[in-house]
Amino acid sequence: MQQAGELKSTMAEVVAGRKSETLPARMFLTAFGRDGLATRVEYDVTITDSLTSSRRKPRHPARNMLKVVDLSKDPRRHYWHEIPAEPGETAVDGAGVRQEAANRFGMSPVPELLTTTAWVQVPDGLWQDADAFESFINYRLIVRLATAENDTIISAPGGLLGLPHIERLSSAGLFGSTILAACNEVEQRGCTADGLIINPADYYRLLAGGRLIEQVEGNGVFIVRTRLVDQGTAIVGDFGHGAQLFDAGRSVIEFAQAPPGTFAEPGIGLKAEIYERVVVNLPGTFFVVSL
Repeated sequence: MQQAGELKSTMAEVVAGRKSETLPARMFLTAFGRDGLATRVEYDVTITDSLTSSRRKPRHPARNMLKVVDLSKDPRRHYWHEIPAEPGETAVDGAGVRQEAANRFGMSPVPELLTTTAWVQVPDGLWQDADAFESFINYRLIVRLATAENDTIISAPGGLLGLPHIERLSSAGLFGSTILAACNEVEQRGCTADGLIINPADYYRLLAGGRLIEQVEGNGVFIVRTRLVDQGTAIVGDFGHGAQLFDAGRSVIEFAQAPPGTFAEPGIGLKAEIYERVVVNLPGTFFVVSL
């Protein structure tokens, strides 16, 4: 049996493998030396995958929980999914113990990808200091883009919270915690709860109040802390097998005129965009829990 330490190592290897690309600012600075404020750079990678952190305590983006399908290298047209049985449907042998046996199978076209956009306002003259400008792009613009990406994956239209067949769970049952109750429910449906998305306020409240967070992490559950989940709720699910992130495998950084209301004052705008969309293959293995 795979141990918790091995599970965490495997996830760490997956995350590390996504950090092997050259940071995007270097290419942009090279183009800026030629094109100035007209610079527009297209990348043949998704640049949020290239972001590294020097923090001793990393805070992972939601994309790191998911199997990413790079459509530029794997141009799929469809994906499979299952639909949990509804009350009153034809009985299926063995479904009393193996709930998933009663699921219906389906196929859908890969949906139109969503555009995720982030903006920063460049301090006048910052580009005259190449090191400072490079750091600003990598650790301000791309960090903003990663936050916007969390929104696309989790809470924006088309995100996890808006997808059908994702259930709500408010009773802790025998477990004293809705998080543990959801983990059990996922396993009763033939899968494994390997991920938890939780608001930082709830994460630290639970951390202060007992050993639940430590126990969940020690059991191999990958935790993402983000404001994009409402306080008092969390998402528990089989992120490794139950969902996918379809990704265009391309990005853009460019100087552009920001829409009204983007910045507090006039200035030079720098925009980054990526293109992606989450789908759920096994909706019966995701729960929004009340904490």
